[in-house]
Amino acid sequence: MGAGKIKVGVVGVGYLGKIHAQKYARIPEAELVGVADTDKGRCQEVAAHTNCQPLYSHRDFLGQVKAVSIAVPTLSHYQIAKDFLLAGVDVLLEKPITATVQEAKELNALAREKGVIFQIGHLERFNGALEGMNGVVKTPLLIESYRLSPFSGRGIDVDVTLDLMIHDIDIILSIVRSEIERVEAVGMPFCSPQIDVAHACIIFKNGCVAHISASRIAHEKIRKMIILQEDSYLSVDYMKQSLMITRRGKAGRAGMQVDEVVRENDPLEMQLKAFLQSVHERTPPVVTGEDGQRALEVALQIADVIDKAMKGRG
Repeated sequence: MGAGKIKVGVVGVGYLGKIHAQKYARIPEAELVGVADTDKGRCQEVAAHTNCQPLYSHRDFLGQVKAVSIAVPTLSHYQIAKDFLLAGVDVLLEKPITATVQEAKELNALAREKGVIFQIGHLERFNGALEGMNGVVKTPLLIESYRLSPFSGRGIDVDVTLDLMIHDIDIILSIVRSEIERVEAVGMPFCSPQIDVAHACIIFKNGCVAHISASRIAHEKIRKMIILQEDSYLSVDYMKQSLMITRRGKAGRAGMQVDEVVRENDPLEMQLKAFLQSVHERTPPVVTGEDGQRALEVALQIADVIDKAMKGRG
């Protein structure tokens, strides 16, 4: 990246936004101008630890920064991102992109109109295990994903499809180049008013089938995906950042060949650096606003199927 630091800010310094601020403060290409949060005490604490100014409204950043990370509750994504996009500020918006598809469409249209970088924070795209899949994934036939967590109390402003499952939806949509034929799903609330456990089956028009399980009431944390294709069987462990590739034995020979690829990195730091590179070079982000919109559309479709099924049972 060329000379000159990019002036950045972080809006929302709860659990995730605080980490954004800490990493920006250490990235040489960034100058962390400030952090903003409606909780003044928390804002001042994070600002002190990252040696920047505390701000109490996101609008105070306008005119001060070139780019921002937005890590506020989902219901506030649309308005805050809109204010920055209108001002020509490049935006990294945490997932899910917005609460509704219409809001996502409006933000994407605005980003195109203003010619700004608009990246969505689908963090797993930067996991080292996925880097090992480059050139290996061709035409998946079957995908199974498991994203399970113990109940933490965080993220319950949205249901589990938007909190956890959307990560895997985004990854699956990025590797299966096909339209969706239909979606089947089951799920239910358990520890919150929202859906806490969900399982979806996505059938694509090219024949690929994806089974996606997400839970925030599990006994242990699991982040895994399996991909079956004609010439290989891939097993991804996002927590270990490992990829196991099993291939058939060569023609005329029994058995199989198994290779393990481990590429440990810091996905959030990689995400922020990729965002800054897009800001500097004016190139499309790794995860575009359109990517975020597609993932949201499918997640909401799954939630709708579950909701109708629950009403049918009730």
